[in-house]
Amino acid sequence: MPTVTLNGTILAQSDNCEQVEGNYYFPPDSINKDYFTESNTQTTCPWKGLASYYNVVVEGNEIKDAAWYYPQAKERAKKIEGYIAFYRNKVKIES
Repeated sequence: MPTVTLNGTILAQSDNCEQVEGNYYFPPDSINKDYFTESNTQTTCPWKGLASYYNVVVEGNEIKDAAWYYPQAKERAKKIEGYIAFYRNKVKIES
């Protein structure tokens, strides 16, 4: 089961992930929302759309823009709309 951790704290875990471009996208109900805060960062992907970001805070340590999601994905990426992906260089991802 894909699992995301930071310093041993589980941030997300699910058997219902979608894989796109080598990234696991976790369903919104699979993340532990206690560790997430909204970021003002946004980026654009030509085929997925406008991405929004989350900061992750564990034991007082904030990791800026550790995760992203597409609140309104373009048609070709609808299967990941609202799903959350993580930067591998900021958290630990195991499958």
